[in-house]
Amino acid sequence: MTTARRPEKPSAVPQNLIPSSSPAFGTPVHPINPRRTAPIRAPPSLKPPVRATVLPIELPPATLRPLAFRTFTKKHNLTLTSSALSALASFIGKHCGAGWREEGLAEKVLEEVAKSWKKDNGQVIVEGDGEALKRILKALEGSMSGGRVVNASNLGRQGSFNFGPDANNNGAPSLESRPSLDHNTSFGISSLEVEDKDEEEELLKDPREWMKVIGAFEQPKLVYNVSKEHFDRSTTKPSLFPDPSHKTDLFRQRYHVVHQRILRNETFQAPTFSAARSATLSRTGSIAISGANTITPIANLLGRSGSTHLLLGMITISPTGTLALSDLTGTISLDLQHARPIPEDGTFFAPGMIVLVDGSYEENAGDPTAGSSSTLGGTGGIGGTIGGKFIGFSVGHPPCERRTATLGGADEVEKNGLGGPAFGWTDFLGVGSERATGPRMNRIASKLLTAEKAHNILIASDLHLDVPSTLTALRTLLRTYSHTAEEATPVYPLAIVLMGNFSSKATLASVPGAGSIEYKEHFDALASVLSEFPQLLAHTSLVLVPGDNDAWPSAFSAGAATPLPRKQIPELFTSRIRRAIREANSEVWGAGKKSGKEGEVVWTSNPSRLTWFGVKGEMTILRDDVLGRLHRTSIRFNKPEADVDVDVEPEPMDVDQPTQLEPTPNPQAQSQDQIDSDTLTARALTRTLLSQSHLSPFPLSVRPLHWDFAHTLNLYPLPSSVVIADSEAPAFVVKYCGCTVMNPGPIDGSEGRRGREGRARWVEFDIRSNIGVVRTEG
Repeated sequence: MTTARRPEKPSAVPQNLIPSSSPAFGTPVHPINPRRTAPIRAPPSLKPPVRATVLPIELPPATLRPLAFRTFTKKHNLTLTSSALSALASFIGKHCGAGWREEGLAEKVLEEVAKSWKKDNGQVIVEGDGEALKRILKALEGSMSGGRVVNASNLGRQGSFNFGPDANNNGAPSLESRPSLDHNTSFGISSLEVEDKDEEEELLKDPREWMKVIGAFEQPKLVYNVSKEHFDRSTTKPSLFPDPSHKTDLFRQRYHVVHQRILRNETFQAPTFSAARSATLSRTGSIAISGANTITPIANLLGRSGSTHLLLGMITISPTGTLALSDLTGTISLDLQHARPIPEDGTFFAPGMIVLVDGSYEENAGDPTAGSSSTLGGTGGIGGTIGGKFIGFSVGHPPCERRTATLGGADEVEKNGLGGPAFGWTDFLGVGSERATGPRMNRIASKLLTAEKAHNILIASDLHLDVPSTLTALRTLLRTYSHTAEEATPVYPLAIVLMGNFSSKATLASVPGAGSIEYKEHFDALASVLSEFPQLLAHTSLVLVPGDNDAWPSAFSAGAATPLPRKQIPELFTSRIRRAIREANSEVWGAGKKSGKEGEVVWTSNPSRLTWFGVKGEMTILRDDVLGRLHRTSIRFNKPEADVDVDVEPEPMDVDQPTQLEPTPNPQAQSQDQIDSDTLTARALTRTLLSQSHLSPFPLSVRPLHWDFAHTLNLYPLPSSVVIADSEAPAFVVKYCGCTVMNPGPIDGSEGRRGREGRARWVEFDIRSNIGVVRTEG
C-alpha cells in the first residue's frame, strides 16, 4: 500500500537576505543556502573569553576576618565595619568559590577593593551600608572570570588606557600578565601616576597645603555605641527639622561620652592586686572595691536611706523650681545647702552640666514616688523622679582627659592606666585617625615646621565694621605682618581668623542704619582695607566666622542668641572681598614663580574647626558670650568655714600672661590672692568647658541648639586649642590638660575715649609649639 507524498515545503528564507546586484550583471535573487557556506571564523585574538564557571559557597564573615584584617588594616590602614566584612564575604563566596583560600583569589579581590576605596572615597572606615562599597563591588563583578580579576577597565577611568593586549582578555591586561605591578598602584594608567607618598610630600612644601577648615555642617556625626564601647558613624543624615526623639538623644550622647571617659580614668579603675578581685555587691547597690571610686545609678538609691553614694548626673530644674539631678535611670531632688564645690572659686556649676556629686540619700516616707519622666529619658517607674532627696557634700566636674589619652600620638604619655589610647582608630573629623595617618603626618610636620621660622595663626574678634576705630585697628594688625616684595625671607602668618560680630547692631532687624545695603557697604569697606596689603593676602588664608548680629539669623533674632551651629555669611555680601583676594593673587603671583599656596578666603560656620597635618593639630573656633551666660545661670554655694581644708586639688593650669615685658611667674607658686581676677576668671571658664567636653553645657532654653548638629560643639577628643571669642571675658591664653584655650577679646584696643586710636589686640598662636600670646600694638 502506497501513500501519497506530501509536497515539500520550501525552506525558510532567512531574514538577512543578501541583496541582489543590478540586473545588468544577472545576479540571481535566490538566497544562498547557509548550510553550503563555510562558517566565518573569528581570528583567535577576537574570540570572546571563555568564562569559567564558579560554584558559589557560603563564606562566613568570621572566616574571612583574618585575611581582611591583614589586607585592609595592616597594609592599607583601613578599618572594616561588620557590615562591610559581611558584604565582602558574600561577594567572595559567590564569585571565588571554594578556591578563595588555596588559590589566593580572595586576597587579590580584597587588594583591589582596598585600592579602589582609598582612591575614590578616602575615608579610613570602610562601611558596607553606603553606596561607595556597593559601587566598587559592582564594578569589580564585571571584571572577574573564574574567580580572578582579569579586566580592570570597569574599575575606573584609567582602564581605557591599556598597554600590552592579552590574548585571553579581549585586549585588556590582566593581573596574571602583569605580575610586576607595585602594591601601591591599581590597574591601567594608575601605574604611571604619581602615587608615591614621598613624591606627594615633596610637591606640598607649604604648611598651608596641609591646613583645612571644616564647617559645622560638614563635620561627620559619630554616635557612641554603648554595647560596643566605640563610636559609629550615624546612619541618618542630620536635618534642621529632626524627629522629636533626637532632642533626648542629644543629652544621652553627652552623658555616654562623659560616663565612658570617667570609667577609664585611673581614679575609677579597680586595683590589680588580688584582694580587689573579691569585690562583692554591697548594700548600696554598686560594686564595692577598695581604693576605687564607684558611681551609683540614681535608681539604685531606693530603699537605701542614710547611705553615702557618688552620683553622676545632669543638673536640672524640677517643675517645682528646685534643683534636681538626672541620669539615664531616674531623677532625684538635690540639696546643695551644705555642699562645697571642688575646686573652691575655680569653676562654674550651672543647670545643664553633667557633674559628680558625693553625698547621702535621705528617703522621705511621706513623699510618694513620682512618675514623671526624667530629662535624660526613661518612662515610668525607675525612669521617673524617685522620692526623697540627695544631700550633697561636694560637687565637682568630671576629670578631663588629655588628647593623647584619647587618640594616642608620638609623644603619648600613659596616664589613663589602660595601656593605650581609647579611640586611636576613630576618625572624628574626616581627616584620618591617629593610628592610620598620625606617624606620616608627624614626619611631614617635622620637616615643614622648623624652629627657624614662625608658623602663626592670628585670631581677632568683634570686628565691628560700622565703627571706624575698628578698621583702624585692623590696619594696625595687618601692617604688623605685612612685608615688601624686596625682603629676602619674609614670614607671613599661615591664617588670619577674623570673627564677628561684624556689625555692632543687629543686621536686618529693622534697626536704623543696619539694613542690607549698609551691611554690604561694611564688607566693601573691609575689602578696601585688605586691598592695601596685597603681599599679605597672597600668602595667607583668611577665615571669617560670623556672630549673632550677622545675617541671616539676625533678621529674626534681633541680636539675641541664635541656634548653634549657624551658617556662614551669605555670598551676597562678600563678593568684593573675594575680588580683592583674586586681584592680590594676580598681582603677586601673576608674573613670578609660585613658592607656595595662593591666598584664599574661607567663609565658615560658627562654630568650626581648623586642622593642620590631618589629626596632628585641631583648633575649635566659637564666637559666643559664654561667660555672661555662666554668670547668669551658675549656682551660688555657701562659703565654707575657715578651718576646713580643701582635700581635692584640681589639675594645675599653665597661664600665658598677655604682657611679655616681664618673665612669666610660676603659677603654682602664686596663691589665690596674688593672682588677678581676670586670670581666675579665665581659669574657671577654661576648666568648666573642657571638663564638660562641650562648648555649650546649658539647657536648650538658655542656649538653643540644632539637635542633629549638637555634636559639632563637642570637645571630645580634646582639641589642640580652643578659641572662645567672648566679648564679656578678658583677653587671655590658658593651657589646661595640654589644650590651649584663647580669647582674643575685641580687636579695638582703644577702649573708647580712654585709649589711643588704632590700638589693636589679637592672639598670635604658634601651631608648632602650641603656645599662644595676647598681643597689643598701636
